Amino acid sequence: MGKLILALDQGTSSSRALLVDSAGQVVGTASVPLACVYPQLGWVEQDPREIWSSQKLALDQVLAQAGVELCEVAAIGITNQRETTLAWNKETGEPVGSAIVWQCRRTAAACTALKARGLEPLFRERTGLVLDPYFSGTKMAWILEHRPLARLLAEQDKLAFGTVDSWLIWHLTGGKVHGTDLSNASRTLLLNLKECRWDEELLGHLGIPASTLPRLFPSSGLVGWTDPKWGAEVPIAGVAGDQQAALFGQACFEVGAAKNTYGTGCFLLMNIGPSPVASKSGLLCTLAWAIGDQVTYALEGSVFVAGALVQWLRDNLGLFEQAGQTEAMAMAVKDNGGVYLVPAFVGLGAPHWDPYARGLIHGLTRESNKNHLVRAGLEAIGFQVYDLIQAMEQDRGVKVQNLKIDGGAAVNGFLCQFQADLLQTEVSRPTQVETTALGAAFLAGLAVGVFRDLEQIKSLWQEDRVFYPRQSPEVMETLRLGWNKAVAAAKGWAEP
Repeated sequence: MGKLILALDQGTSSSRALLVDSAGQVVGTASVPLACVYPQLGWVEQDPREIWSSQKLALDQVLAQAGVELCEVAAIGITNQRETTLAWNKETGEPVGSAIVWQCRRTAAACTALKARGLEPLFRERTGLVLDPYFSGTKMAWILEHRPLARLLAEQDKLAFGTVDSWLIWHLTGGKVHGTDLSNASRTLLLNLKECRWDEELLGHLGIPASTLPRLFPSSGLVGWTDPKWGAEVPIAGVAGDQQAALFGQACFEVGAAKNTYGTGCFLLMNIGPSPVASKSGLLCTLAWAIGDQVTYALEGSVFVAGALVQWLRDNLGLFEQAGQTEAMAMAVKDNGGVYLVPAFVGLGAPHWDPYARGLIHGLTRESNKNHLVRAGLEAIGFQVYDLIQAMEQDRGVKVQNLKIDGGAAVNGFLCQFQADLLQTEVSRPTQVETTALGAAFLAGLAVGVFRDLEQIKSLWQEDRVFYPRQSPEVMETLRLGWNKAVAAAKGWAEP
């Protein structure tokens, strides 16, 4: 198998571990489910201990299945659900309360208050982000305000804040390293995007002590070594937020290259090169990755609910037993029957940025059936991605000629074809859809010499299928008009 890279892929609904060889092939995989808790309306939490234990279990399982010892691994790469925020005691490693998940909307009022103080232009200019509960900074401020132990530990210089990558690094290194990479740091509302450092002025506005934050590392480079108690000292050499890792795993190394990941949410990223560019269309500017001192930036659009919508249709409405059934159900009806489903369960992300939007089903008639609902759900995922692409094309002034896709829902042929029809462009699916974990593996392997350079990594990317537009632009425009009406009706529903 050659030199092996162990990629840890800690996601919202599962913790996964994959072994990747020097040819970029996945030779082993393990997955452990991870639960979310919803203690109040709009709140989403996870157990920090379960995040770590599930990831460690997946790590142990993949090594056991492959018959490999940890000492045989050349390096570890980490990729993770982004913006999810944890706090813990630096001395004991004990978590301070639950992790606040990226989907959680508990800080909507705090974001509104910051906007009322006229601070959004400052945050946007410094971080490339908007003031939205999605990001980590206001979650940290909430923890300091509402968890007395966190405030006490901060005063004693014993509090550690981090995103999920920091929590995994802390445990893997036996508490020796409190670190994060620049791609994850760029999702906190606290990183100065141009200078690649924590911004003291923004920290002051949120009341977050700099001493609580992790040390900053490049995405490809040595972060630390695993503690010998786990079986061996192995370099942790690649770290990136899941969407940036997927962009890297899809070999989108040229300016203008774009990918969309259909996961719990949808995340569209476009490589924009070595300088950050402000979006005028409601998108974010984010740090894609840093290799040594070479930094690459991306434009990003985020859809909060995509695969999670399929789960909701299955678990809450009971319309089917397995997600794989949705393709046939959607194709069992000739069209959506005028039914539109806007999955604004936790508000709307880019380009709308409305935390008070709520989900709705629009256009029901006596003839509507469960197949129409399933089709409307899959179409909703495609419509949301179309809105992001349109905003990105307006920002860049050029049309996206080819969209690379990945993620769990990318196996759904109906969704892929619908996406190509909406965009009127080619949609390319790779043979290896584990692009998030691959990106982490590539970043780690690049740092330790398993992979020579970006050109070698690019040569490993292989195409499985291209979806070409079949429907006319006129037909798709009619469908989009219905979608736009439904989105307008969903906006502002929960605004106080």
